[in-house]
Amino acid sequence: MNIYQQFYALTKPRVVQLIVFCALIGMVLAVPGMPSWTEVKLALIACLGIWLVAGAAAAFNCIVEKGIDAKMRRTAWRPTAIGQLSDTQTLVFSAVLCGLGSVLLYVWVNPLTMWLTFATFIGYAVIYTVILKPLTPQNIVIGGASGAMPPVLGWAAMTNAVGPEALILFLIIFLWTPPHFWALALYRVEEYRKSGLPMLPVTHGNEFTRLQVLLYTFILLPACLMPFIYGMSSWIYLVAAVILNLGFIGYAFALWRNYSDALARKTFRFSLIHLSLLFVALLVDHYLL
Repeated sequence: MNIYQQFYALTKPRVVQLIVFCALIGMVLAVPGMPSWTEVKLALIACLGIWLVAGAAAAFNCIVEKGIDAKMRRTAWRPTAIGQLSDTQTLVFSAVLCGLGSVLLYVWVNPLTMWLTFATFIGYAVIYTVILKPLTPQNIVIGGASGAMPPVLGWAAMTNAVGPEALILFLIIFLWTPPHFWALALYRVEEYRKSGLPMLPVTHGNEFTRLQVLLYTFILLPACLMPFIYGMSSWIYLVAAVILNLGFIGYAFALWRNYSDALARKTFRFSLIHLSLLFVALLVDHYLL
């Protein structure tokens, strides 16, 4: 990779794309009907600001976890893990991205969105990465609050407030995160054991983790029905939510009954499809009904 590709890789593009997508969902749902051109411009600026701060958090994470990344196959290629970029270079890059994104959000969006986004940066880069992740197997549960913030940021960007609808979206992602991540941790358990991180499959074993995945998918189902119950959506979303959640429960149940790495991998992949299609259904519902 050339130097530009190395810095770009620090931002964890695939993760940041999902963050911005979830924030965009919050923006769209916050605007009744079709948005005006002014609202479209505001949303684009907000997406850019959130992308910059999220990329900064990802880069900071690469500094803190470079030793751990070097021990894990899926992260060993990162520029910080193999020494292509120094800590100073990465820290400056992170600070510049965070500064630019924060100014953009404060000046051209609103201060509330900037402070919420910066708090999310602190939550992920410091509280989760530095404190929780090496301390407790419940790291992904507690730290999941940061990952669930994007729709709240999007909602705040368009309304300069945090409504109950935004909190419902937050709850969905918050409860989705543990079964999503633990499915990954199950088939990557040896890498996590080697890294020294106290992930649930390492500390409590495979069977206990599989049970937790199943239980969280049961809890996730009613949370995913809340947009319909609260009146945010209609039957289009309701049908999609029921089908997607039954599918997630089905994968989790099969994983609980008869484990294999291949099935854990399929469960992890389905969790990504689940969240993406769930939010797509919200968008379709929002514009058609």
